[in-house]
Amino acid sequence: MANYSSYKQVRADQIPAGIVTNAKLNADARHELTTKWVVGIGDRCSPGCCCLWTVPTGVKKVHWEIWGAGGNGHGACSCNRCHHYQGAQGGAFNSVMINTNPGCQYSVCAAGVYPCLSIECTACGGCTSYVTGYNLSNFCAIGGCTGRAETNFLNPCFSEHSCCLAPGNNGGDFGFMNHGGSWGSAFNCHCHCTNTRPTSAPFLGGDISQTIQVCWMRCGCWIAPYGHGGQGAMSSYCGSGCCGQGGTGGGGVVKITYQ
Repeated sequence: MANYSSYKQVRADQIPAGIVTNAKLNADARHELTTKWVVGIGDRCSPGCCCLWTVPTGVKKVHWEIWGAGGNGHGACSCNRCHHYQGAQGGAFNSVMINTNPGCQYSVCAAGVYPCLSIECTACGGCTSYVTGYNLSNFCAIGGCTGRAETNFLNPCFSEHSCCLAPGNNGGDFGFMNHGGSWGSAFNCHCHCTNTRPTSAPFLGGDISQTIQVCWMRCGCWIAPYGHGGQGAMSSYCGSGCCGQGGTGGGGVVKITYQ
């Protein structure tokens, strides 16, 4: 039985083609935004995720937001002394709003991670996420810097300053990345209570810290949140004869918002 609500409805076939254009519609008259996510597999050997996305019927604009993979955690490059450590960096963020057309296709790749569990003082950096297709040019988000361990306590330790990205960098409208992880201090042998912290990817969040109290050696955890810097190995005693290995960073992410 018909009711008042059904009388208010207008069917698409009752509107002649070309009568109602985008220019004649208020913003609140458009259909709701739709969001899709493409993410790397959440394990230590993630190959990432690449797919082909086709613009649906009626869609004219797409907002792309992408994150690179986090850097891998460092190893303990000497088995016979303490270190001081810098946490790995989260992946970069990049975004762009573009005009598009129904039927356009885009190659979408959320970055995987280098499957190397490092035993060296310097590990692998994060991989790059990217999107290619109509109205995009070199659009990507780079991975985070590696974690580091240092056995020479007289060497100065400098932080990474790759967090500033100018508008237009890497094909986007707006992008940036978090600062590299802070350096944790330690002193020669019996370096108890040492800690540092990798950083997350902008807007994705997550929280990883690495601390060692009195055990001789520990490895970094294998799995990190998406885009987050990986956890490193740590050693707190000289002469242990046992080295640890760092974990991999978190995989990349692509967010697609369209209307």
